[in-house]
Amino acid sequence: MGMKESYQDKLQAKLDEWSAEIDKLKAKADKAEADVQLEYYKEIEVLRSMQQDAQQKLHSLRESGEDAWEDLKAGIDSAWDSLGGALKSAASRFE
Repeated sequence: MGMKESYQDKLQAKLDEWSAEIDKLKAKADKAEADVQLEYYKEIEVLRSMQQDAQQKLHSLRESGEDAWEDLKAGIDSAWDSLGGALKSAASRFE
């Protein structure tokens, strides 16, 4: 397996992990009181949007040639860092 494929697998695994975490937050939001539930749903919507953006970047990476994938890496890493930070922040507010 090449570096590109290894990188893709690592990113996909992280996306899958985050998807499960977002699902857990959604379950908590479903059980929350009405006054905070709407706030939680808005936050989950933002997380899902960030997740879709990250998934699109991963798709672009998969479609890129061997030479171009390194150019995409910086943007992808930034999207992953943003989503990871937003998810940690949301999880702490849902506690």
